[in-house]
Amino acid sequence: MNEENVKSQMRKGILEYCILLLLEREPSYTSDIIQKLHDAQLIVVEGTLYPLLTRLKNSGLLSYQWIESTQGPPRKYYGLTDAGLASLKELEASWQELNGAIDHIKNN
Repeated sequence: MNEENVKSQMRKGILEYCILLLLEREPSYTSDIIQKLHDAQLIVVEGTLYPLLTRLKNSGLLSYQWIESTQGPPRKYYGLTDAGLASLKELEASWQELNGAIDHIKNN
């Protein structure tokens, strides 16, 4: 088994959930999302994040607004829609269920 491939697939599987969690707190600029994921030891590059943000926006889970920047052009800040918040709640329930199953397997 290729551990790096398994780890990569696991990260991809939780990336959407992590992005929704971050955006639940506050609307964020793409580089801020990348930095917060990096701080959590979840390394993501722009080439991975931009298509995911676009997919989430096109699915109605995210919206964005342009906000003027003091350091250059306006920046696109992403935030959760009501549908995004509902999706986050469903993912949270799935995460708890999965964690419970893994804990059960580990401890029995």
